[in-house]
Amino acid sequence: VQLVESGGGLVQPGGSLRLLCAASGFTFSSYAMRWYRQAPGKERELVANIGSAAGSTNYADSVKGRFTISRDNAKNTVYLQMNSLKPEDTAVYYCHARSLGRYYWGQGTQVTVSS
Repeated sequence: VQLVESGGGLVQPGGSLRLLCAASGFTFSSYAMRWYRQAPGKERELVANIGSAAGSTNYADSVKGRFTISRDNAKNTVYLQMNSLKPEDTAVYYCHARSLGRYYWGQGTQVTVSS
């Protein structure tokens, strides 16, 4: 099983980034997918969730209206479009797959929002 994140980097406040998570080794379409983030000295927090059939999404209040989670089950990929980025969005972002008590984590990708 692998979850490989990409797309992180350094961006100025107000900018945008698109994170990708490529999944392999499990039945991707059967799993709900999430993005979490962890800033230095803080606990890991849930950013966004998307159901297995992409019919439902949920967001942390801090990112509502700015971030969009989506998935392509044909490509085994989940995305996180991040707009209007703020310095407080700086964190390591992790991809997470979950289904019926099984869950997997990616290695994380760093997002830094700074001028």
